[in-house]
Amino acid sequence: MEEIDVPPFFLCPISLEIMKDPVTVSTGITYDRESIEKWLFSGKNNTCPATKQVLSADSDLTPNHTLRRLIQAWCTLNASNGVERIPTPKIPINKVQIVKLLNDAKSPQLQMKCIGKLRALAAESDANKRCIESAGAVEFLASIVSKANFTTFEEESDKGLESRSASSEALSILHYLQVSEAGLEKLVGKNGEFVGCLDHISHQATKATLKLLIEVCPWGRNKVKAVEAGAVSILTELLLASSEKRACEMILTVLDQLCGCAEGRAELLKHAAGMAIVSKKILRVSHVASERAVKILYSISKFSATPSVLQEMSQLGVVAKLCLVLQVDCGSRTKEKSRDILRLHARAWKNSPCIPTNLLSSYP
Repeated sequence: MEEIDVPPFFLCPISLEIMKDPVTVSTGITYDRESIEKWLFSGKNNTCPATKQVLSADSDLTPNHTLRRLIQAWCTLNASNGVERIPTPKIPINKVQIVKLLNDAKSPQLQMKCIGKLRALAAESDANKRCIESAGAVEFLASIVSKANFTTFEEESDKGLESRSASSEALSILHYLQVSEAGLEKLVGKNGEFVGCLDHISHQATKATLKLLIEVCPWGRNKVKAVEAGAVSILTELLLASSEKRACEMILTVLDQLCGCAEGRAELLKHAAGMAIVSKKILRVSHVASERAVKILYSISKFSATPSVLQEMSQLGVVAKLCLVLQVDCGSRTKEKSRDILRLHARAWKNSPCIPTNLLSSYP
């Protein structure tokens, strides 16, 4: 194929490739839809790449049909030179369509079908995800999860099974939507029971659920809400039963967040296997899991270290495990946190044969 001079205004300013679906932003600059959507949504930018002007959150990407037709005509004329014709792009969804879909989904008979459509639309593009969020789908999906709280896992009725299936799908879509920080804040504010419901269905050990817990728990009093809903006990049981690397990492990440509050630490200490299973995962799963587990133990040793807790840590082999961390190849932050824990309570553990001598030097 001979080299062809492509008209410069056919090229996307971001990708520098021929635009397949040219759209114009509010600044008047035209980009290929895929490139500008990736810039705005995946890159979480709010400016026009060319002019650096701020784009309002509700500004639309306007299809430039005239330019698209020119590009298509040019491609057709140069087909003999190996230029592929660009197909007419699919019309993107709009807020009105999503609102109608959400209204239809309020019917129990149509709910699963509509949720399936939402999932398919979200999978098509980042723009669809943001359109779905702006249409109120986040609150709607959260309400489906919340309703599952009233259907116990012991129920075997068709209605109970349907409710759990819908809530699982709703959770999966919420995770897939990659809800914005503003969306998460709104979600938590309007659905206070949502965090509790997440923990209620966490028995399924879905990564979507764990991911949402990681995203939701840092907001406001959500740590406490999650703890009150039984999250620590549920997650500890999940950790006991889980051997899959990513699942363990995510569970330990959530537990680390929850142990950032006194209520969370108290619940972990209350669980018979709490400290033991956290300690067991150190050096057995991954560097990430070890770091999270040591951070949990650090929170306990710094803020909740009663004499009985310190004795339990010694009896369960937690002290020995922390000493081992100092001797093996693992992350520097993990080693430092382990050293801090041992230094904090060297006096209480001075009779332990594994405590490094330099940590005991201050305690004759």
